[in-house]
Amino acid sequence: MNEEIKQYISALLPTATYDETGEWLNITIAANDWKMLAQNLRTPAFAFDYLFCLTCIDWKTHLTMVYHLSSTKNRQLNIVVKAQLNRDTPEIETVCDIWRTAEFHEREVYELFGVNFLNHPDLRKLILTDDFEGYPLRKDFEDPINMIKL
Repeated sequence: MNEEIKQYISALLPTATYDETGEWLNITIAANDWKMLAQNLRTPAFAFDYLFCLTCIDWKTHLTMVYHLSSTKNRQLNIVVKAQLNRDTPEIETVCDIWRTAEFHEREVYELFGVNFLNHPDLRKLILTDDFEGYPLRKDFEDPINMIKL
């Protein structure tokens, strides 16, 4: 099934790259291709109808968004989609209109990493106070009060 998925995605995004060394197929794409790919992965062709994890990784030079998708029709069908973001102005299109579970995950990543999810309907903090400054899960975050330095 991985070959079919790769052929399908490569037809849409010839620049996509793949890594099959782990348990699931990992697909790396450009951030500006994410919304279009997400819409196509949700279609009946593969029915990736469940976004069960959305997170971000800080590599100090850039950020990477990581999306874990599954099909509830075929529980063995899981993929990971990754998109690199500019660390200074990290932004990517929201997918909460495609997968409802993304709404709170995106808010969490916005709050803790500073990623702006374009066209998100309610992008505000979930955990931290409104006056909290900085992004606590970024590697350059310093909290002198609690003596945290990553």
